[in-house]
Amino acid sequence: MSVVLDGPRVLLMKRFRRHRTAAACAVCAAVGWSGPDCGGHDYAVLPGGHVEPGETMAEAAVRELREETTLVARVERVLWTGLHNDRPATYFLMADVEGCARLSGPEAEANAPDNRFELSWATADDLNPLGLHPVEARHHLAELLRR
Repeated sequence: MSVVLDGPRVLLMKRFRRHRTAAACAVCAAVGWSGPDCGGHDYAVLPGGHVEPGETMAEAAVRELREETTLVARVERVLWTGLHNDRPATYFLMADVEGCARLSGPEAEANAPDNRFELSWATADDLNPLGLHPVEARHHLAELLRR
């Protein structure tokens, strides 16, 4: 996952996602909703995604950031590790960020009423109201932003 800072703000991807069933929805599972239907969720995540074969987690973070936001950057350092949707995740602080954040790639192509994406800059006070997922990232980011 890529952590891009701009002073006291961090770049997030605001999401709205509605699955056909609660059983198919990671957010429903995280909040304990058993359905049967998924009513949809507004939440936010950091830019990031999967690691491709032969790629390190750091390389994936740089690639995913470029694909999702058009930003070009390098990894400065690991901030923390944890889980994201029950998968191992590494959170990298990005440096030498170039460009203007603009939604692109598969996220721009998949934008639809039941699967919306929007880039947004957020402060530490915005993390809870935006429903940053995973919840554990909120504390780490708020601490980083308040330094």
